[in-house]
Amino acid sequence: MTTRQLIDPHGRSIVSVTGMGLTTSLGRGVEDTWRRLAAGDSGIRRIKRFETENLKTQIAGTVPEFDDDAKSLPERSEIIALQVAEEAAAAAALGIDGDFPGPLFLAMPPIEFEWTIRHDLAAKLNETEALDYIKLTTVADQAPEVYRHMFELASISETLAERFGTKGSPISLTTACASGATAIQLAVEALRRGEIEAALVVATDASVNPETMVRFNMLSALSTQNDPPEQASKPFCKNRDGFVISEGAAALVLETREHALARGATELGVLAGVGDKADGFHRTRSNPDGKSIIAAMQNALSDAGVTPDDIDHINAHGTSTPENDKMESFGAAAVFGERAAHIPLTSNKSMIGHTISAAGAIEAVVTLKTLAEGRIPPTINYDLPDPAIELDVVGNTARDANMQVALSSSFGFGGQNTCLVAAREPLA
Repeated sequence: MTTRQLIDPHGRSIVSVTGMGLTTSLGRGVEDTWRRLAAGDSGIRRIKRFETENLKTQIAGTVPEFDDDAKSLPERSEIIALQVAEEAAAAAALGIDGDFPGPLFLAMPPIEFEWTIRHDLAAKLNETEALDYIKLTTVADQAPEVYRHMFELASISETLAERFGTKGSPISLTTACASGATAIQLAVEALRRGEIEAALVVATDASVNPETMVRFNMLSALSTQNDPPEQASKPFCKNRDGFVISEGAAALVLETREHALARGATELGVLAGVGDKADGFHRTRSNPDGKSIIAAMQNALSDAGVTPDDIDHINAHGTSTPENDKMESFGAAAVFGERAAHIPLTSNKSMIGHTISAAGAIEAVVTLKTLAEGRIPPTINYDLPDPAIELDVVGNTARDANMQVALSSSFGFGGQNTCLVAAREPLA
């Protein structure tokens, strides 16, 4: 980027990305994950960390270093959050180690006591207390401090804030599958308002555990095509049957462009637009009329000051569930019209699975890399396209393209929808 433009088309501070970090089922680090995504590799495999014989779904996108690890959900989520934050902070080279000059925005999964820990605690209590405990009525008094710290006190944000020396109270949030994108949105808006000059955004989720699998299976949300695992996630295909739950984390260092240029930072791209829209139609489903999905896309485009004709690429939510892919196609057609069938679109979830709370941030990082590299990672397993979905899906093989502006979409349970517009350079 050579231009000294500091203000966007709406007269607000341009938000630059100066650091990024990734950990996914494909491995650790932005460059390694990107290389494998572009190659069409899959991170989906059989679960080894717990018994799956009686589960309908026996596959997931676990982080490789935890494949055989019995750590709890918050422990795993915290470890990978630290990994990506370290990578992003090092890339940005902002301030000094342990003294980050801005706040932390953290997207994380809802934290609760897992079955194994409930059993561990119940064994230490008498029968009456155990019954109360299972109802979660006396757990605050009975739980060992280490469990209370991890589960009740949401220690992930506390750990990150202490390690990186972020300023102010950390902002922790969960908006289902849109959480990562929502965290980015809040940071972008704070930067534009002039409240801060830099922000550390982290999204993490390591929710592959028995109860999560059971709950999503009860919702008929997970793929049950266990063999072979790498072919289970097939967004926009006629034979898709559900998403593959996965683990991962992403981090971004965001700065006002004025602040970034003043210190000579290397810019990795621009977050030009953010838009959200919730519908509250159902606890898990989006409204069949698609209005909130359409509005989230339109709001992001409007916020960026671009038109549908300006979008060169769409990083789709693309979960591989029958309903989501249909609704996303419907929304794209409503926003982009006939052009929807000609905008290169892909779903990273075909390779890394659905990382739930972390998905929006992971896909934002991949979108920025896609623009910078001029290469669109494929949607693998795209062997039986759904004839009812008329989109230009980049199937099975990466596609090179000259792209300036891209849309990254995140559509969450309960109709919580957030879209981001990323750009290689500031928009005029």
